[in-house]
Amino acid sequence: MIQLSNSGAYLINGTELVYDNADAAAIIAQKTGKNVTEAEARKETIAYGILESHNTSGNMDKLKIKFDKLTSHDITFVGIIQTARASGLEKFPIPYVLTNCHNSLCAVGGTINEDDHMFGLSCAKKYGGVYVPPHQAVIHQFAREMMAGGGKMILGSDSHTRYGALGTMAMGEGGPELVKQLLNQTYDINMPGVVAVYMTGAPAKGVGPQDVALAIIGAVFANGYVKNKVMEFVGPGVASLTPDFRIGIDVMTTETTCLSSIWQTDAQVEEFYEIHGRKEEYKELNPGAVAYYDGVITVDLSAIKPMIAMPFHPSNTYTIDELNANLMDILDDVEKRAAVSLDGAVDYTLKDKVRNGKLYVDQGIIAGCAGGGFENICAAADILKGNFIGADEFTLSVYPASMPVYMELVKNGCAATIMQSGAIMKTAFCGPCFGAGDTPANNALSIRHSTRNFPNREGSKLQNGQISSVALMDARSIAATAANKGILTSAAEFDGELSKYKYYFDSSIYTNRVYDSKGVADPSVDIKFGPNIKDWPAMCELTDDLLLKVVSEIHDPVTTTDELIPSGETSSFRSNPLGLAEFTLSRKDPAYVGRAKEVQKAEKAREDGKCPVEEVAELKAVYDTIEANFPGVEKKNIGIGSTIFAVKPGDGSAREQAASCQKVLGGWANIANEYATKRYRSNLINWGMLPFLIPEGELPFKNLDYIYVPGIRKAIEDKTEIIKAYTIADGKTTEFELKVGELTNEEREIILKGCLINYNRI
Repeated sequence: MIQLSNSGAYLINGTELVYDNADAAAIIAQKTGKNVTEAEARKETIAYGILESHNTSGNMDKLKIKFDKLTSHDITFVGIIQTARASGLEKFPIPYVLTNCHNSLCAVGGTINEDDHMFGLSCAKKYGGVYVPPHQAVIHQFAREMMAGGGKMILGSDSHTRYGALGTMAMGEGGPELVKQLLNQTYDINMPGVVAVYMTGAPAKGVGPQDVALAIIGAVFANGYVKNKVMEFVGPGVASLTPDFRIGIDVMTTETTCLSSIWQTDAQVEEFYEIHGRKEEYKELNPGAVAYYDGVITVDLSAIKPMIAMPFHPSNTYTIDELNANLMDILDDVEKRAAVSLDGAVDYTLKDKVRNGKLYVDQGIIAGCAGGGFENICAAADILKGNFIGADEFTLSVYPASMPVYMELVKNGCAATIMQSGAIMKTAFCGPCFGAGDTPANNALSIRHSTRNFPNREGSKLQNGQISSVALMDARSIAATAANKGILTSAAEFDGELSKYKYYFDSSIYTNRVYDSKGVADPSVDIKFGPNIKDWPAMCELTDDLLLKVVSEIHDPVTTTDELIPSGETSSFRSNPLGLAEFTLSRKDPAYVGRAKEVQKAEKAREDGKCPVEEVAELKAVYDTIEANFPGVEKKNIGIGSTIFAVKPGDGSAREQAASCQKVLGGWANIANEYATKRYRSNLINWGMLPFLIPEGELPFKNLDYIYVPGIRKAIEDKTEIIKAYTIADGKTTEFELKVGELTNEEREIILKGCLINYNRI
């Protein structure tokens, strides 16, 4: 089904793989009549060509990328524009689309959600952007329909910014990276590795894009096979997939922790652009005659079966048949994994969902950038036709990804079929994906064609004794389960036929409703500020030395951004840095905020020229120890802040607030064995936080200990690889080593200045 190579490989004419070994050069010469070096072949990937055309550094090892377009949604664009304004923004220099698909339900927290929307509309007018009103389209569907272009690059402030199936290399990053583009700066990375996803065969009936995606994620997540690399989809199997099917796989590549994705393109993709009235944006993309890849994921599409990702991660995958055949054993494994993630905060089991040997689920959702596509919903309608979801606990909601998709479902009758089954059709909205819509009941199990099923996500509030579980599935198997009134069922059991529906795109829906400045700014427009929209608090430069108190210690194998800053109803506060910060780690370590604030009192006193000990009495003993062991240290030059330790933080969302909330509470660093994604590490850096690394093993400190890092500013300036740090406890110091990993010159300067705002303003 899925095979991973143990070496790099050459792809000849887009069809034949030659794995990198002692005989590779001779085989390639025999087949092509050419002697091709690995260095030459690396330049023949699709990814290399796109990156080269967007690189401004002149050095393909150290890239400085300028993107063609930007996209954000309503829980990120306020903070981005506020940061850019504080840094001198006058006009959007490239097309920037502001969609409103996350806080679309203006029913939580008074007026604050719609206030954010009005902020966005006024900024689109003032700075020359595009504004997509609520319920018109989810961020990524609008980008596919109206922004993507062959060979182009798009940067989005959402982790699922993936348009590779349409020939667009897209990346999801935290807001500060978009700020840099708005200020005509660059996206700086080392040249990433490129991994081929070599496809053969064609999917069996009942298999959808989510099934293929979950099979790939299950094979590559834990081993980091594609971490921070580009996934390039090639091979004869690609032609068997429609653009909608490819899009459904592509959007889920985010869950592999890859950097980006790109696909070879063909006449089907050209037709997609033609349908959407943008045929000129099509570009045929194929790897060169001999292209070298750092690894190969071989996918036999014909061997893929309907899949399920059990709680609490998209990589916790099984075939549905495997789950049903080994139900109690797999549920027992899920409970053991959950015990680690949930810290025993609630009694958790799914075994009570088993009835007469079958797994009963409480809810089905087909939604968003992954599930809300035209073909997914049409297939679900065909499976539901003539069936009824019943009048018991089970419910089914379907969210088309855009109003044009919804319109066509109405016209072709699929919407009526779905509603006749007892399911509900809803508007384009991302809420179900992150816990702000169709939140399950306590202890409920929801099956979803959406992007993630992390713990503490879909409405769970462990401190209140509330837990819900999400399993990821394809729309086809969700529909088969719904037709079976909630008994988990594979779409392979559907014995009917799936129709082929032709899609007609009605552009007038956007023409009549979306505000498009055409890139023309109007400086006379006043920005509309609701009372919840606040400026970023002032942040000081990195001090000569640092004194850090460990205020949270997390030993889960992976810590998600949802655990660092919850999603759901807290999203309404993302325009208010201090207000949102009150929720930091609230579902993982409720004591964090209070501890961080206590440390922050000392730092504020230091910045005001007062004695920190007067605010935090325990510092006296700490200072005494420092003075005894480091004579001549100037206490006024010791910055005081908090830090957290996590084994591998930052999996999942691009949300910058996972870092900025720590910063506004006085956080000055994270300490980790590894960072789960580039996105999270970049967010730390852009908010002036040190991304410390420490080797795996027993920690030289424990929660609530103080850590002294003398000479930290000079270490960053001098690019010191190993930084000496000292745990202070019981009047003694214990030396250990920290690293920050590779930093660009710009990243070092951002850290030294204290944050990206200071870097651009000072």
